[in-house]
Amino acid sequence: MVWDAWGVPAGHQPLSERIRTLLTQVFGVSGTPVARRDESDVPLRESALTPARRAGLVEVVGTGNVSADHRDRLRHAGGKSTPDLLRRRAEGPQEAPDAVVFPADHDQVLAVLGYCVEHAVAVVPFGGGTSVVGGVDPVRGRFDAIIALDLRRLDRVTDLDPTSGTATLGAGLTGPRAEELLGAHGLSLGHFPQSFEFATIGGFAATRSSGQASAGYGRFDDMVQRLKVATPSGTLELGRAPASAAGPDLRELFVGSEGTLGVITEVTLRVHPVPETVAYQSWSFPDFETGAAALRSVVQAGAAPTVLRLSDEAETGINLARSGDIGDSSVAGCLAVTTYEGSAAHVAARSAEAGAVLAAAGGTPLGEEPAQEWEHGRFAAPYLRDALLDVGVLCETLETATTWSNLAALKAKVTAALTDALGRQGTPALVMCHISHTYPTGASLYFTVVAKQLDDPLDQWLAAKRAAGDAIVAAGGTITHHHAVGTDHRPWLPEEVGDLGVRVLRAVKAELDPAGILNPGKLVP
Repeated sequence: MVWDAWGVPAGHQPLSERIRTLLTQVFGVSGTPVARRDESDVPLRESALTPARRAGLVEVVGTGNVSADHRDRLRHAGGKSTPDLLRRRAEGPQEAPDAVVFPADHDQVLAVLGYCVEHAVAVVPFGGGTSVVGGVDPVRGRFDAIIALDLRRLDRVTDLDPTSGTATLGAGLTGPRAEELLGAHGLSLGHFPQSFEFATIGGFAATRSSGQASAGYGRFDDMVQRLKVATPSGTLELGRAPASAAGPDLRELFVGSEGTLGVITEVTLRVHPVPETVAYQSWSFPDFETGAAALRSVVQAGAAPTVLRLSDEAETGINLARSGDIGDSSVAGCLAVTTYEGSAAHVAARSAEAGAVLAAAGGTPLGEEPAQEWEHGRFAAPYLRDALLDVGVLCETLETATTWSNLAALKAKVTAALTDALGRQGTPALVMCHISHTYPTGASLYFTVVAKQLDDPLDQWLAAKRAAGDAIVAAGGTITHHHAVGTDHRPWLPEEVGDLGVRVLRAVKAELDPAGILNPGKLVP
């Protein structure tokens, strides 16, 4: 990916004249993009890794697999949140790892960790670099030197069991490459988060990722059958059956551990045949409350589609749910999109069952087109975010989840917190929301915030983020549903798990990583 924005250059498109006019009317910005720096002009903090330590790492992973090049260091300088990009575009030296190390397999990962313990070097496990919560930022903590441990060479399917419906994948496989390799055998994982094009299998596991088809295939943690993990204290291989009563499930220590307890090197996952048929249906609801109740009804009836999403009035009105663009929507009220995957018979039966429930709950069918438009543009929203940043408009997202009975209250309180926090700084804000993932007992809420950038947009957003985080915790929501904790959500974790829960995490960390080299400053308070 490019160093100062999301994705690859081919995905970046200039804002249309219509959008720039709208931004001028609403936020008073000119709509003219600022010039970006060339990456060769970006100063980095001087590498603190001595030649001797670099040579020692080369002995572990081989010549050509340890890099202190400017380009490699810059591309491992953090994730892709709006704060990450604002820091990266700022003047002055950039924080970056002192070197990037590319191990070839589990044994080399284990050896790198052993070397770094011996020589007091911090390690940031690095997959696709798509974190939006500071999860791969090079936080040094008490260490003088820090490396990024890039797992891209762990990129193979090492085992396939079509009878059981499982596949064992290297942690460095990207989403598209995993689908390509599985597709050659007529199989699919079906995990499509917005980061799908760049994120990795290990990253999905380490952050408890949730894909856009979670209503049909479950979250990534639901798919995990076995894990292989390298830790400074040794190797763990966890999971040997579809279910077990052999004590607490230790896989749960590492799914969501964000590289702080160990490095996931291999994941065995549930897979399924490539769907024979895909069908689309879109719905309009008069308001968000009616739409949310309809989604609850279809999920609790056991008739959920593969994809089930609902945008509120604000998001529907500016067309974000349909194309990742900003513009007038032809849909009134609140737009819901559904897709159905499977055999022709299954798709026909499920779409008829779910459709009947949604219609009975107040939905008006809109046909296939809005759902197809959403799918066509579903990975494009981060590119729009970057184009808005370029013209002086702040754009960022956050997410949470709660029970159905608390959903409306949580949405109202977070919306008010964001609106008030940005309004106190003297700029109006547009706060949009959609339900992105559903469960029998509740759902997630995904917020998108747009406002004019002030003189210090980083402080502007951080103040709004603090207000939103406080509102989420006070209203009984989880501080994160699928973005993970990283550095950004770490201040609220004690309120989520309690003081005893924090002590448990610290105790596990002390046992697995007694020297504290793994991803300092993340997750564990």
